[in-house]
Amino acid sequence: MIKIRLARHGAKKKPFYQIIVSDVRSARNGKFIERIGYFNPFAKKNEKKINLSIDRVDFWIKKGAQKSSRFEKLLIEHTKNIYHTQNLYKS
Repeated sequence: MIKIRLARHGAKKKPFYQIIVSDVRSARNGKFIERIGYFNPFAKKNEKKINLSIDRVDFWIKKGAQKSSRFEKLLIEHTKNIYHTQNLYKS
């Protein structure tokens, strides 16, 4: 089974996560199929907190990939931000 999940990178007490597609049998930071984005919880004001390729997420979900619980929360947050900024520029 394929899963979309987070792989932890970065320094001690300063994590940086890559959003990856991998087999569930692979280790958390092990072999992965594709990197589809990143999540930086300690992003500064001028940096992006979440960068995600929505097209690739849709592709993998249609292929049957499962979403981890944390990734699902990030996806909801990211889509709300996109929707909000689109509405700001509409007016």
